[in-house]
Order: sequence, then C-alpha cells, then structure tokens
Amino acid sequence: MKRVTLALTLALAAGLSAQAADAQTLKTIKDRGMLSCGVSQGLPGFSSPDDKGNWTGLDVDVCKAIAGAIFNDASKVKYVPLSAKDRFTALQSGEIDVLSRNTTWTISRDTSLGANFTGVTYYDGQGFMVKKSLKVNSALELNSASVCVQTGTTTEQNLADYFKANNMKYEVIAFGTNDETVKAYEAGRCDVFTTDQSGLYANRLKLANPNDHMVLPEIISKEPLGPMVRHGDDQWFDIVKWTLFAMLTAEELGVTSKNVDEKAKLENPELKRVLGTDGNFGEQLGLTKDWVVRIVKAVGNYGEVFDRNVGAGSPLGINRGLNNLWNKGGLQYAPPIR
Repeated sequence: MKRVTLALTLALAAGLSAQAADAQTLKTIKDRGMLSCGVSQGLPGFSSPDDKGNWTGLDVDVCKAIAGAIFNDASKVKYVPLSAKDRFTALQSGEIDVLSRNTTWTISRDTSLGANFTGVTYYDGQGFMVKKSLKVNSALELNSASVCVQTGTTTEQNLADYFKANNMKYEVIAFGTNDETVKAYEAGRCDVFTTDQSGLYANRLKLANPNDHMVLPEIISKEPLGPMVRHGDDQWFDIVKWTLFAMLTAEELGVTSKNVDEKAKLENPELKRVLGTDGNFGEQLGLTKDWVVRIVKAVGNYGEVFDRNVGAGSPLGINRGLNNLWNKGGLQYAPPIR
C-alpha cells in the first residue's frame, strides 16, 4: 500500500513538474511586457492597419482581449502580419504567441502542425465573387471559368472538390498573397475570385468599384475560423480558449463595455462568478480574479466585437447568422464559468 501511495505521489509530482516546465508562455509574455500576435497582411473587418499603423478587426480584438486579460491594457500587443504560407511557421518557431488570422480549423492542422485551435471566433464558408457584367447568378454556371485563389489555404482543395463533384472544368490562377489575388481578379486575369465568404465581402471593399461585383449565393464548405497556439503549454491554451468563452458569456449575460462595472456590483450568483467577485476562476488560469472584467473593458463582449468589425456597425454589414449566440439561433456557445 505504501509502495502504491509512493508511486502515485511520484507520478503526481512528475506531472506537476512537467506542467510547470511547459507553462512558460504566460511568463515569457509578462517578462517581455507584450503579446506577440500573428495576423493577416490586411483583411478589412478581421485584421488590417490604418495609415498610422493602428490595427483593427475581429481577429485583432481577440489579441487585444488576451492582452487585456494579462496586462489590463489592450495596447500591449505586437502585431505580426503573416501570409497564409508563413503563418504556421511563425507560430511553430515562437515568433508569435498566438495566431489570430482567419485560419480554418481542420483535422490535419490540428494534428500535424504542433498546434491547437482554441475555439471558433467566426463560422464561415467558402464562396465565389464575380463581376456583375458576367451575368452569372450561381456557382453552377462557372463551368470552364478561370479562378483566382491564394496558395497555402484550404480554398484550393475545396475548389477542386466542388468543381469535380459538379462535373465542371476550371483553370486555377494562384497567388502567394491575398492582395496579389485580389489585384489579379480586379485586373481581369481571372473570371472568379474565391475565398471564405467573409473574405469576399472584406476584399470587395478594396476594389475600385465594389458595386460592380457580387458574391454568389453558394457556400461550398465549412470554414470554422479561430486562433491557434503551440502544443505543450496547457495553461496558455486555456487562457486563449477561455478569453473567447468569456466574451461569449459576457454577451449572453448582457455584460457590455459600458455596463460592466455596474454589473459587477450586482448580487446575481452567475454574474459574481463570471466577473470575479466570487470564486477564483481567473487565478486558476494564472490571471486575476477580474479577468473577464478586464477583457470586456478592453474590447467589449463578443456581440460588440462582431458588430463593430464585421456586422451591422461596420462597412461589411455581415448578418450574424451562424455567429449568433446559441439561444438566438446561432452556433456560438461557451462552456459555463463555474
């Protein structure tokens, strides 16, 4: 019995030692005084800089929310713009702490890249954009079309699967970056531009005459987009994962950037747990008790972030749809904070 107890004690000690050895990301970030966040090279609504280098977008707000949770300061983020081809290498090498760059969660990426997806920030699907002058109303009318696509994305395989399934021919014209792909499409080097539908709406804003182009109705794939972190640090994985869950929970409870302080004073048991006046859930993550308050003050709840960047309050004007909360007909659902 003593031998069994000793073995269990040693196993527990070894496990705690390994956990401590792995849990270095948060300490590294705190010592550096800055979160390093991988983003796109410029996709309106998700991550794009203005002429002064100030970054905005849904993916950017995820970075700001994490910085808010850690530092109580959403400005403590270094944004690293990455192409689709280079994004995973930057994460693997440690150049960035988290990749928040309109990246689709797939089994191959979740298993072969030494990284973990932490949740879904945007439920998307691949679509097609064409010039209205082509008088095309459906993707099924694109037989023999030339299609502009960005390399290093799930878009290429989805494109091949769709055209094969519908017995249609097509010509691929591939480019290394999103901007190159958009410019080629606008210059007439292809008939069609394909990417995630959110990206189509975002990129249409970059065109000289956006109203001359239309997004076709078909959605040909599932593209759950979300942040990624490296394997091996469960504490950091939990922090990034629960940052998103905190934003969703805040929206569900009606906690906003404007009323969070007042909500924190209420005696509602769930609000007390979530906002840190009861329990030590933030401390279990390695953060402070008021971690959710910090997140909401930094960026707002998920609904505020969505509306400001890609929804009704943005130039994109995308309907919430699948990205609505579960109790409003959508797929967004956070596990309970308890």
